[in-house]
Amino acid sequence: MGEERPRELRQDLTALRLDRSSSSGRGRRRRWPWLLAALPLLAAGAYFALARGPVAVNTATATRERPGEVPLLSGSGYIVTAEQYVSIGVRVAGRIDRYFVEEGQHVKAGDPLVQLDDRDYRAAVARTEAGLALARANAELARAELRRGQALRQDRVLSVQEYDVLINKAAVAAATVAQLEAELQQARISLDYTTLRAPTDGVVLAKLKEVGEIAVPGGFEGSGDLIRIANLSELRAEVDINETDLPRIHLGQASVVTPDAYPEARYQAEVAKLYPQVDRQKGTLKVEVRVLDPDEKLLPDMSARVSFLRDDRNGKGGPPGILVPAEAVQRSADSYYVWRVREGQVEQVAVETNGSAAGKMRITRGLAEGDVVVVGEVELRAGQPVAAAARVAQAR
Repeated sequence: MGEERPRELRQDLTALRLDRSSSSGRGRRRRWPWLLAALPLLAAGAYFALARGPVAVNTATATRERPGEVPLLSGSGYIVTAEQYVSIGVRVAGRIDRYFVEEGQHVKAGDPLVQLDDRDYRAAVARTEAGLALARANAELARAELRRGQALRQDRVLSVQEYDVLINKAAVAAATVAQLEAELQQARISLDYTTLRAPTDGVVLAKLKEVGEIAVPGGFEGSGDLIRIANLSELRAEVDINETDLPRIHLGQASVVTPDAYPEARYQAEVAKLYPQVDRQKGTLKVEVRVLDPDEKLLPDMSARVSFLRDDRNGKGGPPGILVPAEAVQRSADSYYVWRVREGQVEQVAVETNGSAAGKMRITRGLAEGDVVVVGEVELRAGQPVAAAARVAQAR
């Protein structure tokens, strides 16, 4: 019995022994799926290990700021005329016969604009002219009688009373002539008023009544106005400035006007008027800048942006800085920095800024003219090779 127990144990251990020759094939087959799953990871690791070549980035060259290139202050406003608008109304009543102009047409001072029915006024002129001719004939007769009366009076043929009557008759005739001459002048003026003329150079903005309507002078809220023009010889931009920014604005200060309709256009201007009263409701002051060289693109009431430039002539703007696209400047927790490209590699450079406008950032410390910087947010690291994919132009 003692020998049978060890023999059974050896048989049991023999049954538990693995056949390595048969299990090695199955083990290799079990490892293949893991290898296949690991291949993409191995390929990605190899790609990133090899992807240490240059990274394509957009770059721009830092330029030195020209005087007045970056504005101190900007605001939105409207294009206006220096003389505002001129509404032309009738001075005599009449029916509108015709318009000589259309909206948008440029006119000169004295050009006819509107014609009223003038038949009644022409008749009044003719009637007054006839009355004046009669009065002049009577005056001539009275003067002739007075001359004969003087001779008769000297010969004592004519009494003093009769002579006084002749003097009075001649004086009345002369006064009648003068009165009718004034009436004729008034009649001719009224006739001339039937043709409305441009009081100044400008462009026609609107026709306020239609042909055939009756126009009368005066009325409420300009009801007698027939046409509205604007003098475009001097255009201005009107903008409201916060009262806290007033120390930065002064008469004669250089500025730039950019109409919203033509954002690529830049019109040089200067501050022409600071209104004498602040709007207490908005806390702003109205400022007008004179456009120095306007063209046909600028129209009254057009919305525009006004940028007030630094005045380097009196030192108010400080020293000029370096300009880069605003997208090149990145912000960290408490500072600004840019990626500068040197010898094909990037380095992070801390910079100090002082204002931005028109897509540019003004750098006062950290960059020099001619430095090439990376534009846009790109994941980079110091010393990483880069290649310029596109050069961003610095708009002047």
